[in-house]
Amino acid sequence: MAVPSTVDPELLRAFVAVVECGGFSQAAGRLLRGQSAVSLQIKRLEECLGVRLLERSSRRVQPTPEGELILGRARRILSLHEELIARAREPELSGVVRLGAPEDFATTRLPRLLSSFVRAHPRVALEVTCELTLDLLARFDAGGLDIALVKREPTFGLEGTRVWREQLVWVTGDKAVVDTGGPLPLVCSPIPCVYRGRATAALDAQGRPWRVVYSCGSLAGSHAAVRAGLGVTVLPKDMVPVDLTILDEAVLGLPLLKDTEIALVSAPTLALTAERLRDFIIRELEHGGPRT
Repeated sequence: MAVPSTVDPELLRAFVAVVECGGFSQAAGRLLRGQSAVSLQIKRLEECLGVRLLERSSRRVQPTPEGELILGRARRILSLHEELIARAREPELSGVVRLGAPEDFATTRLPRLLSSFVRAHPRVALEVTCELTLDLLARFDAGGLDIALVKREPTFGLEGTRVWREQLVWVTGDKAVVDTGGPLPLVCSPIPCVYRGRATAALDAQGRPWRVVYSCGSLAGSHAAVRAGLGVTVLPKDMVPVDLTILDEAVLGLPLLKDTEIALVSAPTLALTAERLRDFIIRELEHGGPRT
């Protein structure tokens, strides 16, 4: 079958969404379309390109080898398409936006998203601050940030738009540290880290003793300590480095952890540039996280 001279960007968008979300129902939520419509788009794209793009299983949808090759190109095409549209709509958008985010989220989820926004608006400068959530909120309340992405707990009483939700897991570089017979050794960020609070509260509720063996405000430092076998830590499941091990709570008797939630808060009055970044982040992230 002859390959057509053009491919509908919406078909590529559906393909990228299915891969990134790991399934058709989650992709349908991100795209605000019915699941059957997304399935039809994937079928049309496969027919158009003459290759099978996805491997479907009961647990997750993954790209085929051919799909992997097309995925990167599809992302580049969509990025250029969005950049073209954005420049046509707002060619003069400029200014500085002060954005705050937790370090783990800023180093894993934000780079590609922010890169896309800046390419579309090359006269915009971003000042990004990475701190613990309560420190970000203090800076935000003092007027030091236009927009902040923060880890939200019910006890914060925090308003904002939920843009991400992800499962928390126990992680280690050496499973032997869990079976020492003494208090569970924890590697964590200093108080008031949300993940530290989640870990210690869950262990206290279970009646399991624990002790902090390594406290570090640097994400890289904490990863290095866990990698060296000093203890266990808590991370969002999709942010676990490939050389660390996710622990099975049922097997090791560790308590289950509630999902983490990221919310976006913005200042009451924003410049147009900050408004556009806020709306862009919400649009790109709010349908992308796992749902319960």
